Amino acid sequence: MDKEAIVASGALQGSTTVPGDKSISHRAVMLGAIAKGKTTVKGFLDGEDCKQTIRCFQKMGVSIYHGQESVTIEGCGLDGLKEPSEVLDVGNSGTTIRLMLGIMAGNPHFSVVSGDESIAKRPMARVTNPLMQMGARLWGRENGNRTPIAVNGDTKLTAIDYRSPVASGQVKSALLLAGLQAEGKTTVQEPYRSRDHTERMLSAFGVDVDVYENGVAITGGQTLSGQNVEIPGDISSAAFLLTAAATVKDSHLRVNNVGVNPTRTGVIDALLAMGADVSLQEERIVNGEPVADIVVKERPLHGAVISGALIPRLIDELPVLAVVATQAKGETVIKDAVELKYKETNRIDTTVNQLKQLGANIRATEDGMVITGPTPLTGGEVNSFQDHRIGMAFTIAGLIADGETVIHGAKASDISYPGFYEKLKSLSQS
Repeated sequence: MDKEAIVASGALQGSTTVPGDKSISHRAVMLGAIAKGKTTVKGFLDGEDCKQTIRCFQKMGVSIYHGQESVTIEGCGLDGLKEPSEVLDVGNSGTTIRLMLGIMAGNPHFSVVSGDESIAKRPMARVTNPLMQMGARLWGRENGNRTPIAVNGDTKLTAIDYRSPVASGQVKSALLLAGLQAEGKTTVQEPYRSRDHTERMLSAFGVDVDVYENGVAITGGQTLSGQNVEIPGDISSAAFLLTAAATVKDSHLRVNNVGVNPTRTGVIDALLAMGADVSLQEERIVNGEPVADIVVKERPLHGAVISGALIPRLIDELPVLAVVATQAKGETVIKDAVELKYKETNRIDTTVNQLKQLGANIRATEDGMVITGPTPLTGGEVNSFQDHRIGMAFTIAGLIADGETVIHGAKASDISYPGFYEKLKSLSQS
């Protein structure tokens, strides 16, 4: 059955790695597909979301070989994509659908994109509305806000200056990819700077991208050239090991070769604000992305306020940080995080309701949650609801709870972290 039984762990010790960065893996396939020439990707995340991206571009005529050591993409250029003969299924991947819509918006073919039940509930208007402002022809349920989405890219796109109401790497990336096919300069401005993997990778593929504070611009008509890409470990996956080591008594853990892009390291800043012993070692640059080894030692934690510009930098890590906060002295406030409602699940309600079942002192707010600790947790039965971040966050709760915690829907972790449970067992000294 699809469940895992977790019991309190002994100290987490040793040196380890995590799978390749999910965000960068998606982008490497997409940019490799629309580039001219061959792209070789090492460290690719062999998770379900990223494999869906490969399948979608294969259906558009791109030759992609997914080997054990690397992924090889024979890029065909933006003008070389073919009209798919069937619906493009993105599975559970919001990154795939939103970024791919930016590519398809200016491609002279008819396509239909859909996904699973989770994708059907997630808002797409944040991408489809600005794309339609650029001239894209898009149709979908609720006026293009829900899948399936149909795209007819037979209209020339026009550049826009777009002020995004949310700081979203997916929105920004979709518009940049559409901007490559538009006449003029497309500009995207955000309230806070979101993750910038697309800008960095576009530059690595030979595109001139103008980056400034909380904004980015791109001029249409540029060509991408195939590259060799080396993907670092995913900090969002590493976050579960880092938070476990920060809370399980006497832990001392080193996670090697992790991407520490400053738009993604909010989880480290939050742990430091809570008094955790976290340090970066062997810092370096790989393919334009900062990389380091991260070392964590357990010590007593205290509450903190997690809000504002920090939120876009740790949005995926907030459920597990809520787990950490149950063991911290005092009050931890998470706010400005309404975006949590629009993930694979409503992660505010799901996190709060299930942590309460385990005995946490936690309450939901309109845009986050408030946790008071330290509070002992007691094992129980929880559900991932097929949300990989939720399932893994409650696995960490199980490591610090008394008794047994059963995670239903545990296989959801394969979306971003294949082998997650085996890794935890190998690091535990119990």
